[in-house]
Amino acid sequence: MGKHLIISTAAITAACLGSGISVSIALGSPATTTTDDARPSYGRCGTGPRVNCIVDGDTLWSNGVKIRVADIDTPEISQPNCAAEKALGEQATLRLIELVNIGPFAILAWRNRDKDRNGRELRVLVRGGRSLGDILVSEGLARTWTGRRQPWC
Repeated sequence: MGKHLIISTAAITAACLGSGISVSIALGSPATTTTDDARPSYGRCGTGPRVNCIVDGDTLWSNGVKIRVADIDTPEISQPNCAAEKALGEQATLRLIELVNIGPFAILAWRNRDKDRNGRELRVLVRGGRSLGDILVSEGLARTWTGRRQPWC
């Protein structure tokens, strides 16, 4: 079973990113890190309990907490405005599943907001000092979040 450490967010940023340690941060409580052997596997969310799964390209459940990837916007798959949006949204979803399963990543607080209007925790996913959202943007599967949604069709 993984070892657990209590460390500060400054220590996470300075020492943990890219070191092979999986990091999860919840505002208002100490940060918890676990070694790679305790890292969960993420699949696509289904109809059952949602613990560690991907909803779409910018929403996931991690340790039973619903998270909105705060630094990006991806096309919708549940209520797309056109077939092209649905197709690109499916690609973004599959790519996010790949990215979170490649290796450990940090879940970091987003600026000065904890939750979005739907109650999802706003977080940024980071591995090796790079946002996983930025990877999706660079691959044309997401846009950098500007504060409002833009049409995909």
